[in-house]
Amino acid sequence: MSNFAEITAIVEGKTEQIFIQDIVAPYLAGKGIYITPIIIAKPGQRGGDVKFARAKNDIELHLKQRSDTFLTLFVDYYGIKSDWPGLKEAKKESMPSGKAEKVNSATKEQVNNLFGKYNSDRRFIPYVAMHEFEAMLFSEPQELAKQLQVLQSDIDKILKECGEPENIDDSPHSAPSKRLEKLSSRFKKTSTGIAIAKAIGLVKIRKRCPIFNNWLKEIESIKGNNHDKT
Repeated sequence: MSNFAEITAIVEGKTEQIFIQDIVAPYLAGKGIYITPIIIAKPGQRGGDVKFARAKNDIELHLKQRSDTFLTLFVDYYGIKSDWPGLKEAKKESMPSGKAEKVNSATKEQVNNLFGKYNSDRRFIPYVAMHEFEAMLFSEPQELAKQLQVLQSDIDKILKECGEPENIDDSPHSAPSKRLEKLSSRFKKTSTGIAIAKAIGLVKIRKRCPIFNNWLKEIESIKGNNHDKT
């Protein structure tokens, strides 16, 4: 058994790439897990337009490359398109945990149906964030208010309405990113968002975002399963 594990993360865009590269990767490296984020590819551009038809090409590519590495997916529920496995069923669920279970399990099943010959059942870990990456920035209201230079009471009001950060919905008007933009014109996803996530830290994010925490726990568990079964 190897004393380390390698995992590629197929991510939605630049912000998610930096989040994994600058915040998640150093943490996992301390556990002997080395994660490399790669933005979903599309001819002529990268990022956005998150269709499963597009993501599956990258999933196949990376599963084929080396049989001793792992693969994960990090995309927003808010941005996935209608062809995404399990999305129709997920929309019937009222709780974020139910939505996450439906879409992640269906994604896993579809990838296994398509690429099972590459041992995807063991090597592939899907994660569709509820409902956006920006939800995690609500994990520490005091820090978020400080970074945006707004009243903490405005952030507390949002959390009182929605509950946990991952409960903030995916409406075009009230999704986490839309709420942040309304709170402050200072908010910029790739710069301000990453700065806020760094200031909050993974410990608090994991505590307030159980769906994200479950994904990271599954990533942490792969080291003990890092053996070639081709």
